[in-house]
Amino acid sequence: MTETGQHHRNRLANETSPYLLQHADNPVDWYPWGDEAFDKARAEDKPILLSVGYSSCHWCHVMAHESFENPEIAGVMNRDFVNIKVDREERPDVDAVYMTVVQGMTGSGGWPMTVFLTPDGEPFYAGTYYPPEDMHGRPGFPRVLEALHNAWTNERQKVLESANQITTQLRDGARRAASGDGMVESSTVDAAVNRYREAYDPEWAGFGSAPKFPAPSNLDFLLGYHARLMAEGRPDPGALYLVTETLRQMASGGIYDHVGGGFARYSVDQAWVVPHFEKMLYDNAQLVRTYSVAWQLTGDPLYERVVRETITYLEREMLHPSGGFYSAQDADTEGIEGKFYVWTTDQVDEVLGDDAPLFKRCFDVTPQGNFHDPHHPELTGRTVLTRRYDETEIQREFGLSGDELEARLDNLLRRMFAVRKDRVPPGLDDKVLTSWNGLMLTGLCTAARVFGDAHYRELAEKNAAFVKEAMWDGSRLLHTWKDGDARIDGMLEDYAYYGLGLVELYRLTGDIAHLEWANKLIEVIMRDFQDTENGAFFETSRSGEQLLFDQKSYFDAATPSSNGAAAQLGWWLGRYYHQPEWERVVAPVVAQVQQHLLSAVTGFGALWQAIELTLAPRHELVIVGEATARQPLESEAARHFLPWVLLAPGAEGTPLPHFEGRDAAGSARAYFCENMACKLPVAEPFELRHQLQAAAGVTPGD
Repeated sequence: MTETGQHHRNRLANETSPYLLQHADNPVDWYPWGDEAFDKARAEDKPILLSVGYSSCHWCHVMAHESFENPEIAGVMNRDFVNIKVDREERPDVDAVYMTVVQGMTGSGGWPMTVFLTPDGEPFYAGTYYPPEDMHGRPGFPRVLEALHNAWTNERQKVLESANQITTQLRDGARRAASGDGMVESSTVDAAVNRYREAYDPEWAGFGSAPKFPAPSNLDFLLGYHARLMAEGRPDPGALYLVTETLRQMASGGIYDHVGGGFARYSVDQAWVVPHFEKMLYDNAQLVRTYSVAWQLTGDPLYERVVRETITYLEREMLHPSGGFYSAQDADTEGIEGKFYVWTTDQVDEVLGDDAPLFKRCFDVTPQGNFHDPHHPELTGRTVLTRRYDETEIQREFGLSGDELEARLDNLLRRMFAVRKDRVPPGLDDKVLTSWNGLMLTGLCTAARVFGDAHYRELAEKNAAFVKEAMWDGSRLLHTWKDGDARIDGMLEDYAYYGLGLVELYRLTGDIAHLEWANKLIEVIMRDFQDTENGAFFETSRSGEQLLFDQKSYFDAATPSSNGAAAQLGWWLGRYYHQPEWERVVAPVVAQVQQHLLSAVTGFGALWQAIELTLAPRHELVIVGEATARQPLESEAARHFLPWVLLAPGAEGTPLPHFEGRDAAGSARAYFCENMACKLPVAEPFELRHQLQAAAGVTPGD
């Protein structure tokens, strides 16, 4: 407390990141990432304590409560270190660099991330969560602080030598030499799909064991692979099944919010039952696209329901009035993980009365529950809802038809939602990130096309207008926005993800302005991010802040690798604008990790998608005419999943090479071409249907 009795807020009070603002009242003298902190460390000859997390991270909150809010621990931190707090979502570049350090030094990673640095930013010790005292096989945070302060004071030369050695190894490792020529044969992709089949969980679907993540990039790759095999007249070895079963198990499990819609970040168990309850924009954005495409291929009403419920959730709880989507919702409510989402039998009885038995039976609500929090053992009998009932058995047990059962459950879910919305909601991270909004733009555009939904189109167009107005200055993107303040230079993921979203928006609307903006984004990528010496793309602009080493992303995390996304964007825009040098960026990106592709297939979903584009037939579908006249032909095209087809809708004279010499013949016409050989133009949807069915390997008329 100050002399006036007012609590002193640290420098994070001047930031916009909700995560940083959560720490503005800590007694720790936090600095944001920047020159001020490093200058202070040099001036005072102190090491730096770098703490990285994000607003919806449960263990970040735990360490904050245990240590950063503790005046005694904070006093040690302030006395012996210069303390920097980073929001990993706001600075994914800083996070990626030092997460490499943590993984290299400890063999694993995660958040909160805790790294100790020299005043020049070189790491000499790293870890993740530290408890306030020795427990769980981990040293207590005060003991770590004391040991590292003593080492810095008494064994300085040894610490500096270690830091220099670690930094040299990191920089050498980042200078990756190409491990191939970037040309991947179809047989290699076949082998990759076999590896996916080996990793597949035959009981609960998905890949690997607990914890289980949705991994949409992998699912999207497998859907594209399935479509290509069909087009080639080859049998699918099960790729479509791997995807549809995974989507079905996720949608019926507890990772999906059956009351409010949307997916949690991951499941802590193998069966997708108990989630880590935080909800992230990036997961839901990507899954909107994946479920939409799965509906295109199968017509399964479950997939449409999931898409619509998820978009409804995102619009209701994650949308800024101006059109940008927020980043995340917390796992905790009032300090208790999952409190907002779980139910006891008594709570269900109170809400639903005589209808409770049907609900409890269908959503497996039991007296013993299925969620047990070791931090709150007193909270018992709590259930995460799952929807895994035998429909025939339920119909017989309760005397309902299939339609009656669905109608009853929809009504009961609405009643549960009406009660749940009065609970204290999870915390909201309301910053808007360009990159994640790019993923959302792709999802919205895909759903709008596939389902013919005008409202989804409105959301997509409003999002693009917002990002262009608030986060684009005409020549560069900014990464994050909150409360009217856009900041931090855009990174590769911002340009690549949003560029891909704009390509989809053009395909949806036929408005060439969206493709022209995407064109500007790829030009920035090629100019400012490309490694012209070794190939592929850096995470940050060559004209921007230089970190400890130059990072490149090839491996998917919960989001696609930025190099994989940039390769896809270059390939598409190279085809749209007849720019072969853009189209050729796939090979040098793939070449960097070519020898690793089959040893870690599930980590390269975005790159496998880029490879698929190079192997698929070169099809073009140009639909010429005014928007209203084009609509029947565009609706027909939206019924078919042909992920490699260059779709170009627009009026006569649209300034793209594909429109040269093509007219609408007074209304609208579709021109379908394969390998520069075009079929006769058609004006009727049924004629286009036959052409697209043939391209997809389906007998025309089926």
